Amino acid sequence: MSDTATIPFSVLDRSRTRQGQDGPQALRDTVRFAQQIEALGYHRFWVSEHHSVPGVAGSAPTVLAAAVAAATSAIRVGTGGVMLPNHQPLVVAEQFGVLEALFPGRIDMGLGRSVGFTDGIRKALGRDKRDADDFPGQLTELLGYFTGTQSAHPQVHAHPAEGLRVPPFVLATGKGARVAAEAGLPLVIAAVRGEDVMLRAIEDYRGNFRPSGWGERPYVVVSGTIAVAATTEEARRLLLPEAWSSAYSRTHGAFPALASVESVLATDMTERERALFEEGQRGHLYGTGEEVADGLGKLLARSAADEYLVTTSTYDRGALLDSYRRLAALTGLGGPSVSGTGGA
Repeated sequence: MSDTATIPFSVLDRSRTRQGQDGPQALRDTVRFAQQIEALGYHRFWVSEHHSVPGVAGSAPTVLAAAVAAATSAIRVGTGGVMLPNHQPLVVAEQFGVLEALFPGRIDMGLGRSVGFTDGIRKALGRDKRDADDFPGQLTELLGYFTGTQSAHPQVHAHPAEGLRVPPFVLATGKGARVAAEAGLPLVIAAVRGEDVMLRAIEDYRGNFRPSGWGERPYVVVSGTIAVAATTEEARRLLLPEAWSSAYSRTHGAFPALASVESVLATDMTERERALFEEGQRGHLYGTGEEVADGLGKLLARSAADEYLVTTSTYDRGALLDSYRRLAALTGLGGPSVSGTGGA
């Protein structure tokens, strides 16, 4: 598929904190944002898992997903994702089983293979880097708890998950695309290492896909940042807070809260910071509606994606919501307008 008017568009929100704001407020804003995104007609609303990251409040995705699902009525709700190597598959199955039991037909189970990104976090989680290598086995065990076919612990059953159907998705990092293909699961992938690398991974996924009880054909969800505004420059400015946060994390080892555009532009950056800051602005879709529609159409044609997961974040919540509103309009989502510009 490649037509922006026919494929679903969804949203991943990481509960980013802003300077001068605490984590609890960021989480409450995520719930409110989900309501606004639902009103705009988006297909899914996913939340993420990050541990010990000052700039991200989303550390318990299944808990947050429950709050989002309770505050919305029709939009699909899920995780992008639960990092399976951080958890026991039985516990993950039980958590999603509870979610599906409470909100039937609305829950997605997005799963990743990353572990905590520092030694301290991995130690606190009781994990190490090698745990990511067993992702295929963990995935098989997890899915088996839903179908009643898991063999790792034959006498153990996940209640209320067993017998329920919660759609699983694999977030591709490294070997993730091949794992998704061999398991017969939908793939969520971003152009982290460049579009060409992403397109090769998608081709590999489709070529190696094995139909399963979870899916008869490949299903590709392309993920990325999209910023839409009245002018190209306004859209570019939406990217600056996240670009600076990323540059700072790579030079200081800590991912900070989002700063205002004015604060970012006033920052006296080192040569290394400046280079990373400019790098962080590349590879995203941004501009006026016409510019984004053109770029998006080309990307979807090249990837033949079945769905697009938008991951945009910025300091100004009003501008962020306006960008999502403009994107909804140009992609034909058809949801009602959202009053006001604050509180996204």
